[in-house]
Amino acid sequence: MRYSLPLLIGALLGAEAAAADPLQERAQALFQPIPTEVTEVRGQAISQAQAELGHKLWFEPRLSSSHIISCNSCHNLGVGGSDNVPTSIGHGWQKGPRNSPTVLNAVFNIAQFWDGRAGDLQAQAKGPVQASVEMNSTPDRVEATLRSMPEYVEAFAKAFPNSAEPVSFDNMATALEAFEVSLITPHSPFDRYLGGDLNALDEKQKQGLALFMDTGCAGCHNGVNLGGQGYFPFGVVKKPGAEILPEDDKGRFAVTQTATDEYVFRAAPLRNVALTAPYFHSGEVWDLEQAVAIMGDSQLGRQLNEGEVSAITAFLHSLTGEQPKVAYPLLPASTAETPKPEVMVVTD
Repeated sequence: MRYSLPLLIGALLGAEAAAADPLQERAQALFQPIPTEVTEVRGQAISQAQAELGHKLWFEPRLSSSHIISCNSCHNLGVGGSDNVPTSIGHGWQKGPRNSPTVLNAVFNIAQFWDGRAGDLQAQAKGPVQASVEMNSTPDRVEATLRSMPEYVEAFAKAFPNSAEPVSFDNMATALEAFEVSLITPHSPFDRYLGGDLNALDEKQKQGLALFMDTGCAGCHNGVNLGGQGYFPFGVVKKPGAEILPEDDKGRFAVTQTATDEYVFRAAPLRNVALTAPYFHSGEVWDLEQAVAIMGDSQLGRQLNEGEVSAITAFLHSLTGEQPKVAYPLLPASTAETPKPEVMVVTD
């Protein structure tokens, strides 16, 4: 049997149309996959020497005045980049004010912290080191600690060859940022689906994806990180209870002092959310399905039924990507010049 050229072209176009997945096309318009690597940050190429130094500093407990707490204490890379407790425990066994957000894929967020008070990872790295409730140190103490160890002096000189004083608090933050941009989780089932693999999600996850878009979840949770790109009131339609939304934590208002920013928070990025319980800035919800139901009620004004909650939760599980494989580094030994640890004492 012979076909004319127009018929052949029509047949091919028809086959292509039949293969197209409308759900996938809708998702591709709202979300982007995690890239396999990040090669620059803030418009600058990432230095390998800085990233290697940042790797050590990430696990360095002597950045804290107690010599006990490191960045990894509250952002544990073995459990999704957070610490899986309602609020982190810091210096003097104090409880922090908010749940620790995951550091995984944080480079893709518009700003850092729940209230966005740090514009990038470099600025964010300075906060916990100095916070009395966290690492309780100072820039001077950090610099004295790092300068006391010849291996760090050499590593800073290599990482920052153009600095008049390579060992500095600012350079510490830059090195940590250079390491943190490697903490990404590509190749999740959802990323594979966005890339063209129609079988990467099962039918329940596809149902959940459709509900995620149709009910309005994607209005705040979109882009490469499915969130982290904007600020929204917690309780757009109805405020949750005080145990979930503490009255004394007014969110972004503390940063802007603008009345309309009361109880406004950065939309949580949802990548790897199945690994990072408990949820919300208060860390008071341990079950992901419960968190989905609360968001439907508070943010969308919709009572999601059991099947809808289950399907959306199944979709959220598809956002778990390949976790970064990070070896625990061998750190330099302290010297006689290294500041001694301060004892963490609990006082009434």
